[in-house]
Amino acid sequence: MNLSNAVALVTGGSSGIGRAIARSLTEAGARVAITGRDKAKLEEAARELGAFAIQADVAVEADVERTFGQVMAKFGDLDILVNNAGIGTFKPLVEMDTTAFERVFATNVTGVMMMGREAARIFSARKRGNIVNICSTAGLRGGTNGTAYYASKFAVRGMTECWRAELRKHNIRVMLVNPSEVVTDFFAANGLQQNVNDSKLRGEEIASAVKAILEMDDRGFVPELSVFATNPID
Repeated sequence: MNLSNAVALVTGGSSGIGRAIARSLTEAGARVAITGRDKAKLEEAARELGAFAIQADVAVEADVERTFGQVMAKFGDLDILVNNAGIGTFKPLVEMDTTAFERVFATNVTGVMMMGREAARIFSARKRGNIVNICSTAGLRGGTNGTAYYASKFAVRGMTECWRAELRKHNIRVMLVNPSEVVTDFFAANGLQQNVNDSKLRGEEIASAVKAILEMDDRGFVPELSVFATNPID
């Protein structure tokens, strides 16, 4: 597709991978809306990117519906949804509590579903559109302390395959991108340590992958793409 003047909605677009994706799309000429829960961070990102800010929590259905209403009111159209917003909880199984577990699934699975549902309604009516789900290599294999986060990414991968089966007849491309370890504030926000160095991925590498698969001619699409650092040093 031609990204020039296309309308894109990026969830979790105020920082990390989402912000890098939003920047890449705006630089390609797209009109971009970003969502986030932190109003100050969201508005700062929107100013820097030249994006349209929508304060919203993807885990809240009313927020999801309002988000699409605001996008359509602002731009009158939608071409791309990038489902990027996500959170994590990392605990041994014997310490996992239902509150933390359900919180991760509310954002990473139910939130993705609700955003995808609303986009699909728009795209099905107009017989074209693009959904990019930002998943994780955590959705490809299990890992220690990953009961909540890894399971949520397996669920996103499964949903993506279901949407692809349903929506191809409407000329809707549904794509999955699996980042490996990316240097962002995700680790610190979830109480984890990350050794930062130049050998690891940045948000820009994931943004480059997203832009590349979107720019393929609409007659084809990349169902799933994993992005690994070439030679990461920890």
